[in-house]
This record gives sequence, C-alpha cells and structure tokens, in this order.
Amino acid sequence: MASNDHVKALARDARKSLAESSANFDANAILRGAQLTVVGALRAFQNPNIFQYQHYRQAALAVCAGIALRLVIAAPIVLVQLSIWLLSFVVDMQSATWDDSLVKGLEFTAKHVLQLPLFLMTLMSHITPTLDNLFMESLEWVDRTYIIKHKSDDPSNLRAMYYPNLRMYSTHGDSSGRTSTMNAAISFFVRSGRKAAISLAVYACTFTPLVGRFVLPASSFYTFNKAVGPVPATIIFATGLVLPKRYLIIFLQSYFASRSLMSSLLRPYLARVRFNPEQKRKFFRDREGVLFGFAVGFYMFMKIPLFGVLIYGVAEASTAYLITKITDPPPPPASSVEYAQSQAQWRNKHEFLRLPLDNLDNYNAVDTTNDTADPNVARQQLPQGKKYT
Repeated sequence: MASNDHVKALARDARKSLAESSANFDANAILRGAQLTVVGALRAFQNPNIFQYQHYRQAALAVCAGIALRLVIAAPIVLVQLSIWLLSFVVDMQSATWDDSLVKGLEFTAKHVLQLPLFLMTLMSHITPTLDNLFMESLEWVDRTYIIKHKSDDPSNLRAMYYPNLRMYSTHGDSSGRTSTMNAAISFFVRSGRKAAISLAVYACTFTPLVGRFVLPASSFYTFNKAVGPVPATIIFATGLVLPKRYLIIFLQSYFASRSLMSSLLRPYLARVRFNPEQKRKFFRDREGVLFGFAVGFYMFMKIPLFGVLIYGVAEASTAYLITKITDPPPPPASSVEYAQSQAQWRNKHEFLRLPLDNLDNYNAVDTTNDTADPNVARQQLPQGKKYT
C-alpha cells in the first residue's frame, strides 16, 4: 500500500514537473522574449553614451574582429582547397565530385555543427571587460529612462533602481576564490570542447547505415521532451524523419547556440549575483521560453558576415533591459545571498507574460524593507554629471 502511494506521488510530481516545463517554454513566453529583443535593442540605440568615442572605437574593433573571425574559420577550408588544387596536377579531378562535397561539408561543419563564429565571439567576452562595462552602462541608462518615463507617476508605485546597488556587487564573489582570466578562458575552452565533441559525435552517427537517419530525430525528441513535453517533441521527431538532415542540424544547433548565447549575455549579471548550481538551474528553467525568444533573434542577426560581433555588443546592451523585466531590483551587497535565493524562481512570471507590450514596466517588485528600494532615494544614487535626453 505504501509502495503504491509512493509510486503515485512520484507520478504526480513528474506530471507537475512536466507541466511546469511546458509552461516555461510555451509560445507566449518565446514571443514575449522576441518582443524584448526588439524593445531592448531600441533602448540600447537610444543611449547616447553608446555613441561616444570609445564605443566607436570598440565598434571599429568589433568589425575588424569579425573580419579576423572569418579568416580564422576560412583558413582550414582554404588549405583543403589548395591541397585539392595541387592534387589535381597529379590526379584527374575533372569528373570527380567528392572535392566539392568535401569543401561544402567543411563549411557546413564549421558554421552549423561546431558553431565556430559564436564560439570565438563568446570567447572574447571571457578575456575582455568591454562587454561587462557595456552591460553596466546600459543598465544605468535603463534606470534613467525609467525615471524620465514615469516622472509624473506616484513614486510609491515605481520600481527600485538596478544600477546603484548592482554596481557595488563584486564580479568575483568571495575574494579568496578569485579565478584569473586565464583560468576562466581555460574553463570555457573545456566546456566548449565537450560540446563540440558531442556535436561531432552526433553528426558522425548520422552517417551510420540503417540507424543514421534516426539519430537526429531521436536527439530532437530527447532535447525537446524535457522542454516542451512529449506531444510537441513527438511532432518534432516525426518532422525530423522527413526533413533533410541539413535543415534539422541547423534547427537543433540554432536552439543550442541560442541557449549558449543567452548564458554568455547574462554573464555580467551572474558574475555579480552568485547563484549556487541548483539556484542557477532554477533561474534558467523558470525563464527558459523568454530567454530563448530573446536570444534566438540576436543569434540570427549575428550570422550576418563581419557585423556579427557588433550585433553581439548590441545584444549585451539589450540584456540590461531584459534583466529589469525578469528579475527584481537588487538590494545592497550585504543581502546578496538572500537576493540570489529569491531570484531563482521568477515570482511575477505569469503576470508579466500577460502584460500588453506597451505596459512592460509593471510588476517589478519593490522591497520596502530598505531605503534603496525607494525610487527617490535610488535615483539620487545614480551618477550625476551626464546628460540624457
């Protein structure tokens, strides 16, 4: 009897978990994330500080970096083409088709299987503080525009500021556990290498006789079953059986790349708000649909040759606006542990997803237990001496 009750409890918990996962990744959440992409980008471009000299310089460097990335990605392919050209002096290549297939396969592998452009752009965020600074400057701008937009409203109904307190948070947490830039880069290489190995292994398995055609559909079902539930995952599995392999790979890798991009864009926030592993998993799981919708739009724009790195900067600036919609304003650093614990679950998710697009400033929690939550106090803490319109 007790065993049956235990089984029923497990089944009930499983159904509840599945329902929550489906709700986190439903179409409404993804659409709201895409809307935040547009609104966040518009807010970023309205920031006059972005157009200062140092940002023009960074933009020029970003374009140059985009050219360099294209050269790095193209170099192995050019070497293969050169080797085939030299081989043509010895072997008759007029009737051969394998050489074109090889070159096209390498290009496809670099762009879609290994996601090398995204990998190299993400690496930059680990070795330079430019994007972190851009995030914080953009967060300050979001606070200022919020004050201007609601200057005639009752201050007691306004949210607290984000920038004044968050700028006081250490980006390293406990100083005794600081990791160097080199260690962070090595850790990034290890994680990326593991992901690349898995991608290559799955891609290689698609060439296996008989069972190869089922590898990608099965991977799709495994991936989306946890995110959206068995019915949509089964539809994706069935679609994968008839879609050409190329398009299914692009679809799957776009999903994984968008998740990786979002994780990278949130680094400035997560470096200051120190979630433990379970809290961090909960943070992403609760906001999965919105984060995917936000990231996938920028991911598509980042595929534009040369300017992808520049789009990455715009995405980082827009993430500052996103943070003010999916988290509560941070308290002073002394309460950082309690704050991290409270942000793992998105408390106003359902209310926010139901808001009309022109009313997205609602449902930002105001903590009335400390003075910095008062918008009048918080706005005085914003740095002075800068002109905003």
